[in-house]
Amino acid sequence: MNNISISKGKKIFFISDFHLGAPNYESSRLREHTIVTWLEGIMNDCDHLFILGDIFDFWFEYKYVVPKGYIRLLGCLARFSDAGIPITCFTGNHDMWMFDYLEKELNINIKRSPEQYLIEGSKFLIGHGDGLGPGDHGYKLIKKIFSNKFCQWLFARLHPNAGIGLANYFSKKSRLATGSSDERYMGDDQEFLMVYAKEQLTLHPIDFFIFGHRHLVIDRPLPNNSRYVNIGDWIKYNSFASFDGERLILSSNGC
Repeated sequence: MNNISISKGKKIFFISDFHLGAPNYESSRLREHTIVTWLEGIMNDCDHLFILGDIFDFWFEYKYVVPKGYIRLLGCLARFSDAGIPITCFTGNHDMWMFDYLEKELNINIKRSPEQYLIEGSKFLIGHGDGLGPGDHGYKLIKKIFSNKFCQWLFARLHPNAGIGLANYFSKKSRLATGSSDERYMGDDQEFLMVYAKEQLTLHPIDFFIFGHRHLVIDRPLPNNSRYVNIGDWIKYNSFASFDGERLILSSNGC
C-alpha cells in the first residue's frame, strides 16, 4: 500500500476526465484554459495531485512522436513537477496508450490500474474506473486488445498522420465527443462502480473509493462508514475532490 502524508496547511487534489481534443479544437482549447486556470489557482495549496484518467480524448505515444497540442496544460503540469509537487496519473480508457513520455518529461507517476493508498490514516482505493465491476464484457474484451503489447506495436506501424487521424475520427463519433450523452445515476444496485466497491469491502477495509470515468458527480455512503466518490468531469461539471487529512470534499470551480 502506498503511504502518503500531507504537509501542514496543504491538501491532496483529485481531478479527472478532461477529454482534451473533443469535440473540436475551439471547445477543447477553452476547456484547457479553464483547467489550467484552476490548476494555477490551487498550486500553492496542493501537496499531491491525482489525475484519474482521460486527460485526452485520444493519446498514443509513438517512439519519437506524440499528439500535438495541449502545450498549456503540459506546461502547467511541468510547473507543478518543478515545484516538487508529486503528480500521479491513472490512465483512462481514452488515453491508456501513455507509455513513458509524461514520466520522462514531467516526472508524472503513471498508474494503469486502481491502487490503494494510506493517506493520513485513511485508506483510499483510487483509479479511473473503467472495466471494473460486473457486466460491460464487450468493453473489457476491447480493453484487453488495446492493452496488448503486440496490438500496440501493430498500431505504431501506422504513420502518425494516419494513426492519430483515424483515432480522432472515431473519437469524434463517440458519445462523449458529440456531447449527446444523457448521463444519469442508475441506482446503488446498478452502478457498476458501487457494486465493485461493495465487493472490495468484503476483502479489505477502505474508507474512500475515488474514481472518474462516469462523468457524474457522485458521493454515496457504503457499508462500514466507507464512501464512494466519483469526481465527475470537466466537460459539464468542472468538478474535483480535495482531502486535507481529515475531510474529503467534492467541489466545483464554478466556471
